[in-house]
Amino acid sequence: MLSSSKKIFFAIPVMNESAWLPSCLECIEKQSYKNISVVICVNQPENYREQTEKKHICDDNAFTLEYLRACKNLPLHIIDKSSAGHGWKGKKHGVGWARKVIMDYIAGVAEADDIILSMDADTVFNSELCRSVAHSFYRHQKATALALPYYHRLTGDTTLDRAMLRYEIYMRYYAINLWRIKNPYCFTAIGSSMAVPVHAYRAIGGITPKLSGEDFYFLQKLRKYGDIIVWNEEKTFPATRYSDRVFFGTGPALIKGVRKDWDSYPMYSYQLFDEVKQTYHLFEELFHADVPTPIDGFLEKAFLSKNIWAPLRENFKDKKKFVRACAEKVDGLRILQFLKSSQQASDNEMRYLVEYLKLFHQAEAKQLLHAADDLHFDTSALELLDQLRDLLTDIESTYRKKYEVIHWF
Repeated sequence: MLSSSKKIFFAIPVMNESAWLPSCLECIEKQSYKNISVVICVNQPENYREQTEKKHICDDNAFTLEYLRACKNLPLHIIDKSSAGHGWKGKKHGVGWARKVIMDYIAGVAEADDIILSMDADTVFNSELCRSVAHSFYRHQKATALALPYYHRLTGDTTLDRAMLRYEIYMRYYAINLWRIKNPYCFTAIGSSMAVPVHAYRAIGGITPKLSGEDFYFLQKLRKYGDIIVWNEEKTFPATRYSDRVFFGTGPALIKGVRKDWDSYPMYSYQLFDEVKQTYHLFEELFHADVPTPIDGFLEKAFLSKNIWAPLRENFKDKKKFVRACAEKVDGLRILQFLKSSQQASDNEMRYLVEYLKLFHQAEAKQLLHAADDLHFDTSALELLDQLRDLLTDIESTYRKKYEVIHWF
């Protein structure tokens, strides 16, 4: 029976977000699950104080600190990496360091079975989120992490919404293809949509701070440590907005997207995912001797060697451990790099998605496929793109519900 014995710690990095944070904290106040605590790191580099164009960030953070110190309705711990003399110094700065400082603090004060819920200040959610997260870990007590479902709400700004739909369609199409080939890295890493038990956080040595993408590397690290829950009854609603606080991710993708720069987020041919699948299926054969794989050329360039598998055979004499070692070597990052290096440019990337839907989801996509000849990210009606996003969301949800937890082979 689910109890509230596990405390849930919200881990929230904040920089220049006074306009968004109150709505997030209001969602936390309304949680039906009451055993919660909130840890917030208000942060920016110290040298922002010397840059005229960054002064507004320092001022906003100062306002946020005053606002938080006046908050009395939540069990709140503030980490000040913003006020004069306390900002980041040198190369240690950014959201990755903020998340690390927060999570390391939580890991130092929490019980082993407590839960760190990574959140962003611009994200909202329903009142049952914490209860659902606690229930997911109650049902899967050996899991090392939870990758929460997410959904970006539209804003009414046509340009922004078109970019957001294009980006989310990319993310869902990518994840769905990993699901389809039953790859162990079939999760979506979003900083505001992941949770980890404190004992797992401690076991992997914590989050590795990066200027961008720390959520991706964090979940991949946890994936290699154990199982990841991918289904949860409640989801998060990250904000649809432009942001240049990080080098890549949702905010920068939208900024580039309105300039029609989607080079970093192409619609990959489903056949490339099949090549990944074929490679994974050859791991057992590779235990005995080298055999050709569809991605040999990429791997030789990535690892600067043609001798990819022999060292693993030498170190792992058990077939099951060898196969797992292969999957850890050809991990989520390598899969993404392979896809990027192999994808052919197209004037209309929608065709790859249409081909996929015709082959794998003909029935569900019947109505959309009637308009397939007119589907285009730049010219299709916003409503049509939203329908496509929702279709992919439903397909992804079906996979998430079916498997619930990503196990190794």
